[in-house]
Amino acid sequence: MTGKEKQLLKFANHLKKLREDKDISIRELAARSGLEYSQVQRIEKGKVNLALTTILALADGLELPQSELLNY
Repeated sequence: MTGKEKQLLKFANHLKKLREDKDISIRELAARSGLEYSQVQRIEKGKVNLALTTILALADGLELPQSELLNY
């Protein structure tokens, strides 16, 4: 596993924990974020290299400051 892959997986696990802590389903987070369900699912599995706009949308969907989402 490369360093980039490890970072994606670390972010994925952090995102999943934040979502679960708020008791939000993947489907609900996708709707709140304006993203597709399958995209959020792939992000949580560490399969997607994220654009900054996607990260910002996820933070909005979780109703968290972007800094909290990026502090993993």
